[in-house]
Amino acid sequence: MTKRKIRMGMVGGGAGAFIGAVHRIAAQLDNQIELVCGAFSANAATSITSGKALFLDETRCYASYQEMFAKEAELPQSQRMDMVAIVTPNHLHFPVAKMALESGFHVMSDKPATVDLNEALALKEVLDKTNLLYGLTHTYTGYPMVKEAKARIAQGQLGNIKKIVVEYPQGWLAAKDDEASKQAAWRLDPAKAGISCCMGDIGVHAANLAEYVSELEITSLCAELTTNVEGRLLDDDGTVLLRFNNNAHGVLMASQISVGEENSLKLRIYGEKASLEWSQLEPNSLRMSFPDQASQIIRAGVGDMAVITQANLRTPAGHPEGYLEAFANIYQQFAQQLNARFDDENEGDVVASEKTELTAVMLDVPGINEAIRGMAFIENVVAASQSAFKWHPFSLNPADIKPRLS
Repeated sequence: MTKRKIRMGMVGGGAGAFIGAVHRIAAQLDNQIELVCGAFSANAATSITSGKALFLDETRCYASYQEMFAKEAELPQSQRMDMVAIVTPNHLHFPVAKMALESGFHVMSDKPATVDLNEALALKEVLDKTNLLYGLTHTYTGYPMVKEAKARIAQGQLGNIKKIVVEYPQGWLAAKDDEASKQAAWRLDPAKAGISCCMGDIGVHAANLAEYVSELEITSLCAELTTNVEGRLLDDDGTVLLRFNNNAHGVLMASQISVGEENSLKLRIYGEKASLEWSQLEPNSLRMSFPDQASQIIRAGVGDMAVITQANLRTPAGHPEGYLEAFANIYQQFAQQLNARFDDENEGDVVASEKTELTAVMLDVPGINEAIRGMAFIENVVAASQSAFKWHPFSLNPADIKPRLS
């Protein structure tokens, strides 16, 4: 069977949106996916205008996502979209994903997956029924040197993990005037963002990165969230103490009011034998330090790299790779999973030697489990911040997540 490009639709990401363009670039970087349709805005006219600006067929620039799913499902299998990218504000992630899956389309969603944990659990039920693919763009897991850090920890090079420190400071919401942008407006609106701004927007990335690289899980936490600009309804800064399932301790700091900071995500993991440090502002470097010898700076593409690292490298050593490439790695591996699925669905037309065999690299895409843990993290942190007790158990059951006031 001749392989073909995967046909993608998009919900959100129209004129004035930031993340939609990032998704489109990432999805198409490897020439495996093409955008064929979209419902780019809640405003019908803006949606259609945005689609035309992307040179899409006017008949496939839809006024709403409901119209898009209905009309795409009516098209012949050889023409309709295969998957949809969801790049809307948080409150629309679940209804769009649910309708997409129930209409027969695979889903790639921006994070967080839903507006609350109940929705994330409900989404898993839909996925279990439809048996379709779901990906979540926790972008920072796509960086090659993040994967190298994960591989070295899995190989035991750090020994038993003792402490994890993850920081994610930004400064773009430091002042009242910063609320004027489209990106700020919905993130600070509880009806669209959910119960948290800072932790829901970037703190969840930090928590995901810590668990992904260490392969540990948060079991309890102590949190303080604050709002630093008068009139804001949601947090713009927070600090969380963490305990992990191997008895390691950790600290997570996320802030959107740290003046002068850009996107300063940094991860440090300390083991009994060595430690690792990675910074998103210098993504091609990984520092490994020891108690009895000089530190090493491990550079992307130089020397022996883990298989999973090599699979996510795109350029020779010394050619910087960054945010867009990390984003594209997630889309590339999701596309590989889809191609394998298409092979299975057309098994009679596929020569055995041409079938796509799934590998650990292809499967290394954040999905519904990360979605559930991400929403649980947000809700547990908010509850812990409101609690009179120091430590709050990390629960995946919404009924158990509430402040303990006495």
